[in-house]
Amino acid sequence: MIATKGGYLRRGPNQWVENGNPEHLRFACESSLRRLRLDRIDLYQLHRIDSKVPTGDQIGLLRDLQTEGKIKHIGLSEVSKSQVRYARTMVEIVSVQNRYSVTDRGSEDVLEYCEQDRIAFIPWFPLAAGRVSKTDSPLHEVASQLGATPSQVALAWLLARSPVMLPIPGTSRVDHLEENVAAAGLKISARELQELDRLARVK
Repeated sequence: MIATKGGYLRRGPNQWVENGNPEHLRFACESSLRRLRLDRIDLYQLHRIDSKVPTGDQIGLLRDLQTEGKIKHIGLSEVSKSQVRYARTMVEIVSVQNRYSVTDRGSEDVLEYCEQDRIAFIPWFPLAAGRVSKTDSPLHEVASQLGATPSQVALAWLLARSPVMLPIPGTSRVDHLEENVAAAGLKISARELQELDRLARVK
């Protein structure tokens, strides 16, 4: 499955701004189709809901692209529960991608909503840019008990947390890829889950 996003505009080095203007969203999607050499994108996600543009206009454009056959499924990113609920009055939403990890559970209510209606939840920043590897954390303690790395435990925790969880950790090396894949085989006990709850940071 090929998934990509639209709704951000680059203003300079490391400078991105939300752009939910329907004309921009259409341009972004059609540009992605050309670059990916596809007739249809399997999953197209709105990068952010732009507060400067009516939400209905942004979701409506995605609906139009879907009707035209340019995208198959629609997803949202960095949204609240109420925003997901509103979008679903216009289109079917199959996925939500919010920041979420064993150390950052600010989107707990959104995850629970997704679980309720079987919407895929794709946590971004699932390893907190390596901060999960701190040696003085409960995560490191559990990793030592399991003979695993802290990153593997962080991914295993996500998989254990919910049946709709689809973590997609980035990797640039084969050994990291293999390490991430091996996390799927880790079994975390109820006691270890309680220990990991000490890491929670809720907004």
